[in-house]
Amino acid sequence: MQTPIYKNSWNLETIFKGGSLSSEFTGYIAEIEQLVAELEKMMKKWPVEFAVTDIKQLLDTLDNITYIKIKLEQAGSFVSCLQAQNTSDAQANLLRSKVTAIGSTFAKTKLTFEQLLGNMNQVVWDELLTDQRLQGLSFVLNEIRNHTKERLSVDKEQLVQGLSVDGYYGWEQLYDLLVAKIQISFEENGHVKSLSVGQAANKFSEKDRSIRKDLFVKWEKAWGSQADVFAETLNRIAGFRLTVYHERGWTDPLKEPLEINRMKKETLETMWQVISENKQPLVSYMKRKAERLGINKLSWYDVEAPIVETDHSEVTYQEGSQFILEQFSKFGPNLTEFTKKAFEQEWIEAEDRPGKAPGGFCTGFPDSNESRIFMTFSGSPGNVSTLAHELGHAFHSFAMNSVHPLNCDYAMNVAETASTFAEMIVADAAVKQAKTKTERLALLEDKLQRSVALLMNIHARFLFETRFYEERKAGYVSSEKLSKMMVEAQKEAYCDALEEYHPHFWASKLHFYITDVPFYNFPYTFGYLFSLGLYAKALEEGEVFEKQYIALLKDTGSMTVEELAAKHLSVDLTKREFWEKAVHLAVSDVEEFMELTN
Repeated sequence: MQTPIYKNSWNLETIFKGGSLSSEFTGYIAEIEQLVAELEKMMKKWPVEFAVTDIKQLLDTLDNITYIKIKLEQAGSFVSCLQAQNTSDAQANLLRSKVTAIGSTFAKTKLTFEQLLGNMNQVVWDELLTDQRLQGLSFVLNEIRNHTKERLSVDKEQLVQGLSVDGYYGWEQLYDLLVAKIQISFEENGHVKSLSVGQAANKFSEKDRSIRKDLFVKWEKAWGSQADVFAETLNRIAGFRLTVYHERGWTDPLKEPLEINRMKKETLETMWQVISENKQPLVSYMKRKAERLGINKLSWYDVEAPIVETDHSEVTYQEGSQFILEQFSKFGPNLTEFTKKAFEQEWIEAEDRPGKAPGGFCTGFPDSNESRIFMTFSGSPGNVSTLAHELGHAFHSFAMNSVHPLNCDYAMNVAETASTFAEMIVADAAVKQAKTKTERLALLEDKLQRSVALLMNIHARFLFETRFYEERKAGYVSSEKLSKMMVEAQKEAYCDALEEYHPHFWASKLHFYITDVPFYNFPYTFGYLFSLGLYAKALEEGEVFEKQYIALLKDTGSMTVEELAAKHLSVDLTKREFWEKAVHLAVSDVEEFMELTN
């Protein structure tokens, strides 16, 4: 049977024909706008004193909100894809502004609805939730009520939402525009190229240290040349957040991200404490890697460097795709069939070309039950892991197709669980199937780089952001101060294991500028360690585990993470035991690495 050839670029035409000039998409946006206007009228007809007999109005409003939410997510995902595939698409930027404005109006109307839920008499509320049509939504509806009680009056929250369009969200969009214009010169085979930041980032896995170092100097210079503008952007985003928090009476900047991730602060603190106490194996790994590279100490640009050359150091997109399918097939039929569909129906944009945005993501299209995956596949084993990671995100959305849309809003930390779980299947299999000691060492090191990224790099981001928000409470933080704070956080998180750090990392990392989710860092580490617990269980139970796994994914939008872990893994996330086992698994490859490099 002939191996299928998969395209490495996605097809957006099946969603809306015509790209950013799509008349179909223009009509779709107009429809959403009309639906939001009708919802506003509906909210004005709500009874002053809500009674159990008014339940039909509640159900109708929930249906309308759900319908609009699905369409807005579809529109937002489409625009995100347009912007990512071509950073110079000016029309896509205009569409982003339009969708953001409609989303803001919808959010304001939804705030009115949420306030009405929050104001309901408790006796009436309890009786309403006994209705069979609402019982499956009790977690989400109670969550809305509880959050409403901790926020400002509805008119003030609506004002905040309205000001966000040209303020809060506007700063994020400005950052995206600035990043799109950054070009980094790179000489290859005697020719000088201009690389986008996404292409340049991939070059840090080059085997020649002089190339990596030269690129890093240019990389730092490029971000540093715009440091004051990036500092202005970051300060304004943080300042906006802190002002809103102050008005709500919130003193802890972690309150919102913890709420969004449905996670206790006790869980987060226990996780970081256990990680901080168990980094020594990774420090030993980095020291040995430095020896293998013939240097005293690794620098930032050496962390992703290959330590051996193998015949499999370059992987084609087709080879990577087939390998992922082969490994997923050993886990379960549902994941395998879904992944085939994603490849065959051209859901993946992986082409290595100029003009693309940096990084990778998966975005859902709930109105058409599809996903799209964005990345730049340049041929490294790490690219295969990234592709598997994003396919894990897409499978999570697929697993929830039968779940009520209001129960599909799972938090980032459990979203990262599904993606990291998929990545683990592929990375672990690659090591086990290595044909030579050299190949095994290369793949083992790729896994360890991931542990360094999630237990050290992400920790540095968390430390930096925590301290930045405390500093920002006192006033504006200069670009020089931001760089100093960044290096201090990196030194602490990496246990001073590096020679040279990345001062402008705060400018180059998109995650600091995302307005939807503050503290876009610790959920990655949570997801990584939580997925290790799931992966250990999958190895024990084999293919039968897929059914349990899908059941867990279905619950991710209607439980706290502590409840999820208790139900599906029988563990208490506020205690050290789970995290100690997970961190041990994360660093367990160091011992074999040390033996292979002895």
